[in-house]
Amino acid sequence: MKRKRFLGSLLGSPILAAASFHADSDPHKQLNGPPEWRIPPYLKPGDTIGITCPAGFMMLNEIQPAVQVLKSWGFNVRVGKTVGKRDFIFGGSDDERLADLQQMLDDPTLQAIMCARGGYGFVRIIDRLNFQKFSEFPKWIIGFSDITVLHATLNHHYQVASIHSKMCNSFPEHPEEAEKGQWDSILSIRQALTGSPIEYPVVFDRANRPGKGQGILAGGNLKTIETLAGTTDDLRTEGMILFLEDASEYLYSIDRMFYNLKRTGKLDKLQGLLIGGFRVKPDDPGDEFGRSIYNIVLEQVSAYNYPVCFNFPVGHQKLNYALKCGVKYEMNISGEQVLFKEA
Repeated sequence: MKRKRFLGSLLGSPILAAASFHADSDPHKQLNGPPEWRIPPYLKPGDTIGITCPAGFMMLNEIQPAVQVLKSWGFNVRVGKTVGKRDFIFGGSDDERLADLQQMLDDPTLQAIMCARGGYGFVRIIDRLNFQKFSEFPKWIIGFSDITVLHATLNHHYQVASIHSKMCNSFPEHPEEAEKGQWDSILSIRQALTGSPIEYPVVFDRANRPGKGQGILAGGNLKTIETLAGTTDDLRTEGMILFLEDASEYLYSIDRMFYNLKRTGKLDKLQGLLIGGFRVKPDDPGDEFGRSIYNIVLEQVSAYNYPVCFNFPVGHQKLNYALKCGVKYEMNISGEQVLFKEA
């Protein structure tokens, strides 16, 4: 057998392929990465969504409002083993959370995975996850906040689209009593999962910077993105529209995080910037920072000419619309209007 054909037959062997994957020093690195972003199959009635706690804990009774809504949309729901478990702030031990999510990533009968909540803990398991089967048969991952770690991993290594949105802990116990914006944000999850267009109610802000941009969407929680800088899951932003949100941070800390974005090149070659909700801690008396979110952002992007939108409806707030990371969007800010939609 010729050497070329012999090597080709070995590479086609599933045993050797698996061995090569596990032997790689980077557990997320693909041997042959896809040239373009991939969009998982959109869901249809009868498809199954798994619910797991890869970060913070959540009790079984607490996810019931989300379960009922998902079922009312025509989906089946499979509750993971970590729901109802607790290891201090975590939804079970690292090994338990890892095993539950790994099983769902590998399970061909699941079409989507919704993280029950954020909190903290995903970074403790990310390097031990195996994405080989998921990469071959991708499915929708749903979550935000600490789940930004997973969105960044898919951004950096696999180019698989995912959904940044509310999670189980944001579903109201009594939907009929929910505010319109809150309920519309929840309905946007169904729209994202099924491929329906979403109308984003962006209120014009006079601090916006006008312009047009089109690109793949990337982003999430600013603090989490900062902590991933320089790691194997560092968020890639070149040529993309970047969206950012955060909560419970001091203004000086937000300023420092934006300097991190600039110094690591994440603001250099954007097609646009969306600034979502920033729930800011009040300055300590006598230690006032003296700058606003507007000052901080516009100072850091002053050298660039892409459009900037403030108060975009995403973040730790009732208005938190589903965004598909890894999908191309277009934004147009002009006059007193903001348009944002899938390209």
